[in-house]
Amino acid sequence: QVQLVESGGGSVQAGGSLRLSCAASGRPPTLYAMGWFRQAPGKERDFVAAISWNGADTYYADSVKGRFTISRDKVKNTAYLQMNSLKPEDTAVYYCNADRTVQALGLNRALYPWGQGTQGTVSS
Repeated sequence: QVQLVESGGGSVQAGGSLRLSCAASGRPPTLYAMGWFRQAPGKERDFVAAISWNGADTYYADSVKGRFTISRDKVKNTAYLQMNSLKPEDTAVYYCNADRTVQALGLNRALYPWGQGTQGTVSS
């Protein structure tokens, strides 16, 4: 069973940065795309960013393009999300997951049970 553990959240002021990490354990397939999602209070969980198995392709939600960067370390089975120029509307619990393609993740699809997520709070 694949388990996903997110970390790196915190509280920052608008314009600040956070770097999130997602460690996958339980021998996840290395040829799968990985992605980040977020859920703000009272809202559904939405897609944020995805990266292909080899890192060659990335895909972002329009709301984070130019501010967030997704990356991965295949050896460590870890994905990262660098978040810059943060805005109060970025406040959410951030989750990671995986699927066969970045397109699937972009459709809010995910293969594995959701982890606990990590809270990111941006104050104005």
